[in-house]
Amino acid sequence: MFLTISTTGTPERPATDLGYLLHKHPEKSQAFSTSYGKAHVLYPEADAERCTAALLLEVDAVALVRRGKGKGRGGAPDAALAQYVNDRPYAASSLLAVALSAVFSSAMRGVCNARPERAAQPLPLRIEVPALPARGGPQLVRQLFEPLGWAVTVEPVPLDVRFPEWGDSRYVRLVLESEALTLAEALRHLYVLLPVLDDAKHYWVAPDEVDKLLRAGEGWLPDHPEQKVITSRYLSRRWSLTREAMERLELVRLAEADDSEVEDIDNAVEAESEAEEKPTPLAVQRRDAILAALKAVGASRVLDLGCGQGQLVQALLKEPAYTEIVGVDVSMRALTIAGRRLKLDRMGERQASRVKLFQSSLAYTDNRLKGYDAAVLSEVIEHLDLPRLPALEYAVFGAARPRTVLVTTPNVEYNVRWESLPAGHVRHGDHRFEWTREEFRAWARAVAERHGYGVEFVPVGPDDPEVGPPTQMAVFEMGAAGMNSTSNDEKEAKAA
Repeated sequence: MFLTISTTGTPERPATDLGYLLHKHPEKSQAFSTSYGKAHVLYPEADAERCTAALLLEVDAVALVRRGKGKGRGGAPDAALAQYVNDRPYAASSLLAVALSAVFSSAMRGVCNARPERAAQPLPLRIEVPALPARGGPQLVRQLFEPLGWAVTVEPVPLDVRFPEWGDSRYVRLVLESEALTLAEALRHLYVLLPVLDDAKHYWVAPDEVDKLLRAGEGWLPDHPEQKVITSRYLSRRWSLTREAMERLELVRLAEADDSEVEDIDNAVEAESEAEEKPTPLAVQRRDAILAALKAVGASRVLDLGCGQGQLVQALLKEPAYTEIVGVDVSMRALTIAGRRLKLDRMGERQASRVKLFQSSLAYTDNRLKGYDAAVLSEVIEHLDLPRLPALEYAVFGAARPRTVLVTTPNVEYNVRWESLPAGHVRHGDHRFEWTREEFRAWARAVAERHGYGVEFVPVGPDDPEVGPPTQMAVFEMGAAGMNSTSNDEKEAKAA
């Protein structure tokens, strides 16, 4: 990955002052180690009239593959599409943005003790990125940079110059020019917008990324016309983090308009009211119910079938009683995100030995799923077409045959209590069906009878006297003949 920063000067204000601002001497070539390779800083030209600093990030393709694969460990979902031959390591991405921040950290903050007046002044700047992923095309590149005061030259890179009929790739050559920006402002623009245009990051986006975005976006992001696109893409489309960032940016904008501090604007709620207990999200209640059921049956080796982004696996890892935890999903992207969430690449050897992530389809039998104490199917069955349910049933209850199986699914009767859900709509666009309590129980009883399990039903969430709980859970126990639907119905009737 390659990027150049150029400026011009006069005998009174030589262009070589760029070396002071970047804290890198023009007469030296320096190298800095990163987790994905080595960053080099060098000066192809350096005199009083013109000075160019180049950042060359030499990517270790083997490290990319090792971090992006193997036990679902972290890495961008497309950072290792092919083993070691790939265009990704050579196009600007979040790897280059992180290298910019690490190598030019003082310059990005506008700190220069040797030339403090130059650090605070606009410079004639020219920045070139020869290969930049642009998901959104040249038009989006202009929409992001032009409002910040840049003159933008963006040229699409053809797929192959020998075959023009193939059209353009998703990469562009970018040249930015401005005489109205400081070097610190320019570096902060690049730090945020390079991964935004790539629309991917090579690391898990944690809540502290919101603070990083607001620091780098100070002074320009609150009023940017493409603020929502920038925020969403920078935070890898994690809606909760995006919403938090947008709310904080709006407070900054209001404070600037009112010439006051953010703290003076954000004071509508009394301090003591902030301590009021918030309702526990249904996803957390569901996870707690699953953990309680697993603890009750004494399971130690657990399958999370359809593990998604790994929230349940993460909760199980916190409990030493679970000696082997396996997350299974058909989506490699979901497994990659789960690996990032679990921080598998930083996990100690003993902890890592307790967890596995692998790809498998529940529509087919898989010998790797045999021999476990318990299996969890949390909010999974409703994502399958009804004709495929018998295949899942056999794969789990007939072939894998864990001692205990926990199945949770939405209770469609409760949907009338969701004010934001239009009548007749399911809770998620990918749900192929949502069952009433009686429909779920009829299916579960039939499965239990066919495969030699007993089954009990447990409400999850507030158990509404009219429509029941928002989530229903079936607990299947192998050979537990005493566990039958009639006795459980009686128990629930008595409890009510």
